[in-house]
Order: sequence, then C-alpha cells, then structure tokens
Amino acid sequence: MEPNSSSNDNNKMQLQHHSSCLEIATMEVHRVVPPRHKSTIEKLKTRLKETFFPDDPLRQFKGQPLGKKWILAAQYIFPILEWGPNYSFKLFKSDIISGLTIASLAIPQDSSFVPPLVYTVLGSSRDLAVGPVSIASLIMGSMLRQEVSPTQNPVLFLQLAFTATFFGGLVQASLGLLRLGFIIDFLSKATLIGFMAGAAIIVSLQQLKSLLGITHFTNQMGLIPVMSSVFHNTKEEGIAVGRTFAALKNYQVDGNKEMIAIGVMNIVGSSTSCYITTGAFSRSAVNHNAGAKTAVSNVVMSVTVMVTLLFLMPLFQYTPNVVLGAIIVTAVVGLIDVPAAHQIWKIDKFDFLVMLCAFLGVIFISVQEGLAIAVGISIFKILLQITRPKTVMLGNMPGSDIYRDLHHYNEAMRIPGFLILSIEAPINFANTTYLNERILRWIEEYEAEENLNKQSSLRFVILEMSAVSAIDTSGTSFFKDLRKAMEKKGVELVLVNPLAEVLEKLQRSDDSGDFKRPDSLYLTVGEAVASLSSTIKAPSANYV
Repeated sequence: MEPNSSSNDNNKMQLQHHSSCLEIATMEVHRVVPPRHKSTIEKLKTRLKETFFPDDPLRQFKGQPLGKKWILAAQYIFPILEWGPNYSFKLFKSDIISGLTIASLAIPQDSSFVPPLVYTVLGSSRDLAVGPVSIASLIMGSMLRQEVSPTQNPVLFLQLAFTATFFGGLVQASLGLLRLGFIIDFLSKATLIGFMAGAAIIVSLQQLKSLLGITHFTNQMGLIPVMSSVFHNTKEEGIAVGRTFAALKNYQVDGNKEMIAIGVMNIVGSSTSCYITTGAFSRSAVNHNAGAKTAVSNVVMSVTVMVTLLFLMPLFQYTPNVVLGAIIVTAVVGLIDVPAAHQIWKIDKFDFLVMLCAFLGVIFISVQEGLAIAVGISIFKILLQITRPKTVMLGNMPGSDIYRDLHHYNEAMRIPGFLILSIEAPINFANTTYLNERILRWIEEYEAEENLNKQSSLRFVILEMSAVSAIDTSGTSFFKDLRKAMEKKGVELVLVNPLAEVLEKLQRSDDSGDFKRPDSLYLTVGEAVASLSSTIKAPSANYV
C-alpha cells in the first residue's frame, strides 16, 4: 500500500503543479522599459557623490533659511557646536573625573596640552584621549636617528621632529578634506575586536616595567621583545582606536572628520613644540573606563597638564610608576571581549580568522603589521566574493509564481525545459570567465540529468539579475558570447529584471538587437516562464 500511496501523492503534486503552470500562463506580462537617459556628467556626478559623500552632508541645508544654514555649516565643521549647547553639569562631573585620571597618565609621559584642545573642537569621538603614543614615537625616533644624532645635535633633531609632525598632520588633514575617510571602513568589527584584545595584552605587558621595577626595558610593541625584557631583567592609528570605542558605545565616528581633526591638531601642535600626536590606546581605555561622556575630558586633561607644567611640576616627580602601570593594566584588560569573539566564531569562521590574525599579529609582530594582515585578509575575502560570485538554481514554489533556491527550499520544483539561475554579484572583468564556465557547467549537468531521466530537452536559460548591481564592458561581452554558445546548443538566453545601469549597457553593446526583443527581457521569473512555456509542447513536472 505504501508504494501506491506515494505514487498517488506524486500524481496529485504533478496535477497541482501543472494546474499552477496553467494559471501562470494567463499572467499579465509587463514590458521591460529602458532606463531614462542620463548624460555622462550626470552619471559621474552621481558616482562621485556616492563615493565621497555617502552621508550627503548637504541634505540638512535643504529648505533651511540662510541663518540656519550658517549654523548647520558651523556645526558640521566644528562638532563641538552640535553637542556643546546640550552639555550639562551631570556630563561634566563624569568628564572631569576621567579627564583628571588621564591627566595623571599624561603628566609623567608628555607635556602635550595644545593638540587635545584642538581635537575637542574638531573631533567626533567621545572617548578618544589624544597624545603622543609609543609606536609613533618609536617610528619617528628611529627614522630621525638615521639622519641626525639626538645627542650630538639635539636642536636639529627637535626641529626635524616638529617638521615631520607638521607634514604628517598636513597629509592626514588633506586626506580628510578629500573625503578619503572611507579607508577606515576596511577595519571590520572582527578586525577591531582582535586589535583591541592584542593591543590590550601588549599594553599590559609594557606596564611590567613599572610593576616589576625593571630598569632596562624594550620599547618595542611585540610579545617576544617585551617578554624577553622581563626574563632578562627578573602607530596605533587614532582613527582605529576611536572607532573601537565608538563600537563599544554604539555611536558613529566620522572618518573624514577624524582625519581632519588629527591632522589639524598635529599642524597646530608642531608650532607649539609638540611632536606627532594621535589617539592613544591605553589612555583612551582609561578614559573610557573612567566614565568619559564627551571630548571635554580632553579639555580637563589639557588644562590639568598646563597648570601642572606651570606650577606643580616638582610635586609629580614622586608619583609611583607602579600606580600608573596598575591603572593602565586594569583599564585595558577589560577591553578583551571574549563573548564577542565567541559570537564571531558561531556566525562566520572566516571573520574569526580575520580577528585571530589581528590579535596574533598585534601580539607577535606589531600593531601596524597586525592591523595590516587583518585588513589584507579582509580584502582577500572581498576579492574572493567578487571573482567567485554566487550562482544558484531556482525552482517554482507550488501554487505560486515565486521562485527560490532549489537547495534551500525542498518543496521548490524545476520547470521542464527551463534552467533558471540567479547571479548574486556585479559582473565585471574579474568574474566573467568564472561565470561563463559555471553557467555552461549548469547546462551540461542539466543535459546529463535530462538524458538520464528522459526529461524534456532544455529550451531556455533564464538569468535572474536583480542582484547584479553593475556591469562593465567585459560583462557585456560575456552575455554576447554566452548567447552565441547557447544558440549552438539550441537554447535561448532570457534575462530577468536587469537593473537600469546594467540594461542600458547591455542594449548599447547589442548591435544585433537581441537584448531589445520583448521575448528576451522580463520583469519577473514568473512572467518569463508564463510567456515562454507556451512554446514548449509537452510540459511536465520534475522535483528536487
């Protein structure tokens, strides 16, 4: 009884699917309309706007009176004018505590009080505590020593340091003005979590000098040199640091504003006897854990350092280094986010690899190389997605005109005589060869299965192109070559829902007019199947 019952069920499904195909055949077919013509200037304007001004900063000025526009412009250039009017005494209590705390760290390390004031006015991070950092100091010191000796010619050495600071600030501010802040978008969440954990461990190990009272200690930022100094003696990037703490508090940091702020503060700092300054990881960690609410904590630190330099400097020479080291270690250890790392492992193993590379690179090599390795692997992942785009075979959901991935939805069924594929990436020179080989392989697999099961012969290959957001000249050539290869097999190529830019380029490259025929372009897969199924004489259903 069971075989007969199964056979009856299959027959019922066949009849149901056949009747649904008949219903689809009566569906109204909408015409694919060519996109509105745009001049090259209009296209270039749109592309540049989306590349350099994705946040559309000018939209806030629309419909505003002239006076309001000036206020908004001032707030955009100087973020302090945006949050400053709403600043309260409650926020100040938190900021003064955190400001005094980071000042206690800054006073023994440096006397840079002008750059923090500049950053408070121009910066967009609430937690970033700016000042000289060890990795930048090491790099600058080693480079300058190659040119001049700090002991034999100390005046020239200082002059070169201030000059290098000026030009470093000028370059970084220029990058911000040119709207190149999107460079920091390559710092993914996985990269930042690995960077935080690795930097936290290295900064903690660096404090062993103070905690253990070691006299001769390495200045290198790496696990091996740090640990060797312990046993033998028994640039952090400001934008990356700012984005790290912004992620912890769930707010946005404008990369362009940060570049401008850090650049300008170095330009100003170089003229006030301050060398290269950026966001210090250890100091920012202390600032964050001390409860900083706004950038006013930098003002408190700056004023405290200035007053100390003028009146209180002799008193601070007795500050125990072990106390400062303990404060830093306590602050940075809390930045090792084990639950977040476990969550990344559960969601995406490749992202976990990126995080692990950032973590191990920072620990065993250096902060710079660790970040570079992690970013490099992330870029490799993006390139892999571009050069090997995902293609899936679609089937019809019974009783509807909806088509979904056959391997995802078991109830989805193939339409005899149709091979329906979805391309889920832009088509360009980097992936046309792969797509051509993959689609031809789909066809070969279909024909092999067709011969095995004695199905209807393949008549149409439908490419669903809703996810194809862009195409280049190699992509248009790919479609023309694919059409010719299919014509030799007696198969017709049909495109479904190509986006405006894609459709325009295809039709411009189509001298024979193949992509302008109504029977080669459809808005939906359902409409394409409904219109073309009438040309197949003996429709039948097949199941996956």
